[in-house]
Amino acid sequence: MQDGGCIVQNNRWGARTEQCIDVSGTSFTVTTAEHDKATNGAPAGYPSIYAGCHYQNCTTGDDLPLSVADMGTVTSDWSTTTPQQGTYNVAYDLWFDPDPQQPAQNAAELMIWLDHRGDVQPIGSPVATVTIDGARWEVWTGDTGWNVISYVRVQPTDDVDDLDLAAFSEDAVRRGSVGENWYLTSVQAGFEPWIGGAGLATDDFALNVS
Repeated sequence: MQDGGCIVQNNRWGARTEQCIDVSGTSFTVTTAEHDKATNGAPAGYPSIYAGCHYQNCTTGDDLPLSVADMGTVTSDWSTTTPQQGTYNVAYDLWFDPDPQQPAQNAAELMIWLDHRGDVQPIGSPVATVTIDGARWEVWTGDTGWNVISYVRVQPTDDVDDLDLAAFSEDAVRRGSVGENWYLTSVQAGFEPWIGGAGLATDDFALNVS
């Protein structure tokens, strides 16, 4: 479903168990999630909202794709509701590629974990701890057929205002996970459930590019 330049997707890519969402504008709630996956593997899915292009399904009017070298100001507001049961993360997913019109798998994935519950961790291994946009983040890097760099907030939060996505992108370029001449093709915000997931909700989301 597309609304206000964003698309909401159920995206149950990693499981066959039932997952349903209820959508209203730029908010959505996971109403059913019957997942029970091992936490040392991939999640069941990524119900999310995004701007940009995801496998040729593109939004309009959002200035994406955007050259990393000319990124300027890219910020996001995101407020969420998280249940006290289940195993999941609350994470942004930014995708980058040398081809601004890449129709398939992108070359790099940058995740920003705001919160998580249970014994789950990013792809790869931890390499550093940094301060970005006023908070401390553990940095993880790995490879799953494409570059993956993840930032895990040391002090979890369920909402952010004006989160500086460009600052994360610049750090990923310095670490070699993203090419300086590549393009940001999409900004996604959602949840990766491994076990359960019902009750996860995006209350509001906004992407600001200038």
